[in-house]
Amino acid sequence: MRKREIGGLLSVLVTATALVGCAGVGGIGEPAPTEEVPVISQEANKVVAEAVIEPARRSELRFSAGGTIVEVMVEEGDAVAEGDLLVRFDAMDTALRVQEAELALAHAEAQLAQAKAEPRSEEIAVAETALEVARAVVSQTLAQRDELLVGGTDVDIAAARAQVAAAQVEQVRAEIQHDQTMECFNVKLPDGSKRKICPALGRYEEQARAALHAATDGLTAAETALEATEGEAWARLRDAEAAVESAVARQEIAQARLDLVSGGSRREDVSAAEARVAQAEASLTAIRAALEDLEIRAPFDGIIARVNVDVGDTAAPGMVVVIVATLDELQVCTTDLTELDVARVSEGQRAMVTVDALPDSQLAGVVVKIGEQALSAQGDVTYPVTIDLDRDTPGLRWGMTAVVEIGVDEDSANEGTARQHGLSEEG
Repeated sequence: MRKREIGGLLSVLVTATALVGCAGVGGIGEPAPTEEVPVISQEANKVVAEAVIEPARRSELRFSAGGTIVEVMVEEGDAVAEGDLLVRFDAMDTALRVQEAELALAHAEAQLAQAKAEPRSEEIAVAETALEVARAVVSQTLAQRDELLVGGTDVDIAAARAQVAAAQVEQVRAEIQHDQTMECFNVKLPDGSKRKICPALGRYEEQARAALHAATDGLTAAETALEATEGEAWARLRDAEAAVESAVARQEIAQARLDLVSGGSRREDVSAAEARVAQAEASLTAIRAALEDLEIRAPFDGIIARVNVDVGDTAAPGMVVVIVATLDELQVCTTDLTELDVARVSEGQRAMVTVDALPDSQLAGVVVKIGEQALSAQGDVTYPVTIDLDRDTPGLRWGMTAVVEIGVDEDSANEGTARQHGLSEEG
């Protein structure tokens, strides 16, 4: 139910969950509070309402798909420019797919060029030379890879494994020696009694135990060295394999170029080659789009208001990862103006703002936007209004509550008062 008082005071209660004017009322990335907040009062020459400080622009950034965070470039409070990289998923597999798609497109384009071109002796000679060079590069990269397989990689790994085997033998020997120092014997004394003695306990056992620890540490070090050697060797081998694949691809392009300049063109060959190029371009575009989806970049110049992930976290699809806002450009937002009040307000009217947390500072501003669509809460109809402040104010923060007084001219005030009286009499 609405409560109205004739004589200059109008009080309206709305639930804060309906306050969606400006960027939305509430904390950063959180829903608005559910308690009721009243409009303070309306006087003949001004409208007074409760308000909240909001950034002029904000954006909650999400990944469309889930994944593991591998890089977080920003912290809360950092200033960013439009296009800056903020957060990135693991993109290695997708980046490799982009390279493969680029090679496929290059190959398709070479085939299309071959289908269209007419042979010339000079071009044939150049193409043959390019093919010979490409073949030489393939041979060189294959030789380098084979050298790693039979010369460098296997030898290094074998040496590291031999070190592990030697360390294992030494560890077993030290363990046996230590076990021997722990042996005890029952000795028969001259008086006929028996006594248990452990002759090696003490200094000899301590020496054996130290030797066992040293052997165990040596085995651990040898195993670690073997793992590192194997990892480094396989990394070198992968690089060599990639070089071979690249060289083979270039050789295929050179062969396609030679075939192109050596033969004539046919309509059906050209059409088929154009179709392959179109398909390769579409595939590359799709994979590049997927690569872009693995990054979050700043949509505008602003300040990082919140970072919800760390490196290594798994982000679910649609999860808010980063919030960017223009915290250096704050506005005053209110959703407390009723349909009677909003009729008295227009863009360009001056306003005075008192922030609850800064009671000694009165901030001047101007109405810059009045919502076109009404909000409804507990039967009350209200409109959102945005006010730009004339100057920056130290200490002003997103989410602070305030009281705003909007000055209205006498005609608007009289019209609003008359409408309030009319509605009260109808009630």
